[in-house]
Amino acid sequence: MRELLAEVRAWQAAGVAVGRAVVVRTFGSAPRPAGASLVATADGRIAGSVSGGCVEGAVVAEIARARAAGLSRVLRYGITDEQAWDVGLACGGTIDVLVEPLVRPEIAEAAAGRGGSAVVIPLPSDAPRDEPGPRAPGAGEPPSPALVVDADGTLRGSTGAPGADAAIVAAARAALDRGGATVVEAVGRQWLVEGFAPPPRLVIVGAVQVAIPLARIAREIGYATVVVDGRAAFATRERFPDVDALVVGWLDEVADEIGLGPSDAVAVLAHDAKLDEPAIIEALRRGCRYVGAVGSRRTQADRRARLRTAGVGEPDLVRLRGPIGLDLGGRSPAETALAIIAEVVAERSGGSGAPLATLAGR
Repeated sequence: MRELLAEVRAWQAAGVAVGRAVVVRTFGSAPRPAGASLVATADGRIAGSVSGGCVEGAVVAEIARARAAGLSRVLRYGITDEQAWDVGLACGGTIDVLVEPLVRPEIAEAAAGRGGSAVVIPLPSDAPRDEPGPRAPGAGEPPSPALVVDADGTLRGSTGAPGADAAIVAAARAALDRGGATVVEAVGRQWLVEGFAPPPRLVIVGAVQVAIPLARIAREIGYATVVVDGRAAFATRERFPDVDALVVGWLDEVADEIGLGPSDAVAVLAHDAKLDEPAIIEALRRGCRYVGAVGSRRTQADRRARLRTAGVGEPDLVRLRGPIGLDLGGRSPAETALAIIAEVVAERSGGSGAPLATLAGR
């Protein structure tokens, strides 16, 4: 939903009504995960996706119907569903989609926030349960008030039952840890829990040419971006107009200032040992989840020898990615940036970096 927020706000500011659909759960080979959203306006504009294209037209029509009736419904789409045969999922999967006549303000607030929160939406009482079979759509009901769980576990609102509140808070905190959405049962109904974790952050050390497309691509896929360089002539807004923070200094000097910590990914690009190695040591010392550095294999071997001499232990050296990035074969700054961010994403998501066709046994 975060990537749709700017469009939603622009439409709303222009006085255009906006409704939303969100994937509640998936069965089989679904193209989009739970939490994927699509928004549509009264005048026919759309953004986002709940299925990768195969049921979008039907969902947009359902948003218009929900807006006209003022009702929320959960609809099931799948190739085995007679109600959705003409818009079935080509991949053979099944998805449940919550369609609402509005974009809830709690959703917009959570998507815009940097601190992390989960929005808990009570599903209509006739929403399908957790089994992937054909089902006629229910009549729906007016949207019920949502609950919000902050990153520290504070619950805004209540189900009226302390035990159910505790279960919802636990599910919300889990959704914040892993992202995405899930469904929980409490007080006799289903609740959609959408986690809006703080955006991941990429710290780029060295405002070199590769850093320019790297910051741009990282921002495009949802990363907060920080560029750090002690050379003021390199670290300029003209070169990096859209980064979240531009810091003149070196990482070991400004780590406290930027709050460097375990959830950060760090790409060290200055290509100068006296600049790169203090940054690597600091990032490893603080347990950053990803630490990568540019340099050839020979440069990496020499660097690791110096890092050992500086007191860096073998467990930390194993975590250091160098040469940085995946082997995509490109050599231009943009291609190098793509290889770097691909490795960062693979590390964060637990991906192998292998071709999907290979993993599928082809």
